[in-house]
Amino acid sequence: MSDINETQPHITNETQPNVVASPAKKPSRWIAILGFVLLLGLGILGGYQSGLGQRRAAQSTVVSQQLDEQYQLGIQAMDENRYEVALQHFQFVVEHDPSYPGVQEKLTEVLVKLSITPSPIPSPTPTLVPTPDLRGVEEIFARARQLLDAQDWDGAISNLDSLRKSDPAYRAAEVDGMYYITLRNRGVGKIIPLSQLCSDINLEGGIYDLTLAERFGPLDSYAESLRTWSRLYITGASFWELDWYQAMNYFVQIYPNLPNLMDSSCMTATERYRYATLKYIELIWLSGDYCTAQHMYDDFFLNMPNE
Repeated sequence: MSDINETQPHITNETQPNVVASPAKKPSRWIAILGFVLLLGLGILGGYQSGLGQRRAAQSTVVSQQLDEQYQLGIQAMDENRYEVALQHFQFVVEHDPSYPGVQEKLTEVLVKLSITPSPIPSPTPTLVPTPDLRGVEEIFARARQLLDAQDWDGAISNLDSLRKSDPAYRAAEVDGMYYITLRNRGVGKIIPLSQLCSDINLEGGIYDLTLAERFGPLDSYAESLRTWSRLYITGASFWELDWYQAMNYFVQIYPNLPNLMDSSCMTATERYRYATLKYIELIWLSGDYCTAQHMYDDFFLNMPNE
């Protein structure tokens, strides 16, 4: 057997085919495709944001030009003693930009002019009566007028109250007009203070003053809208952290009309709408309704309000 083994050809490993492991295919093609898609998406998003910014800037420029024009028309109407027309121009400016330079002062001025513009009334037959001593009430009236012109609403109202207690019939129509102006402007100032400090905001007090002013005359559209949205803001805030759905439904009505309305919390109506909406979507997600939550989430960010 050993001889047979020795006569057989010796097969070595060198006669076997060499098996060479093929290198793993590199995913360079897919990486390149994904990278291209990502860059394309970023480019589209950047272009969209840029276009959106340009559109907003253009809209802002147009609105600014309109406000300038309306303000100047109001000034012109005041110079021509057309106070009703001036009031309409100034109200337009205030409704779109309450912080427009000088418009609040001009609005107050034209309201004062309207309050003291005499209306023709039939003159009754004069009756001979002793002339009363009006020095006290005249001084109070003059002081109230000075405070009103200085936009010291608290001081003006205090003097008007003293005047009414001293002589309810003294220049009754003019005093009613002064009450209207002071209460109206104090109410507006409590809702949107000129100081722009959150600590000075008092929605409830503003609503109360505007309601008192309404006793002396109908509110202008701007003051009426402030009262309406303030009431909705207070109601919406009462649902905060208790019912996100209700909170969302209230603030979705406010922010398109008065986006920067806020209370002493410093949260604007827009911010409250955003927060309440996201909280409500979160509740839907946690309930297991993922499709609805995702749909609402996508829709929210597609139409997300901007300050």
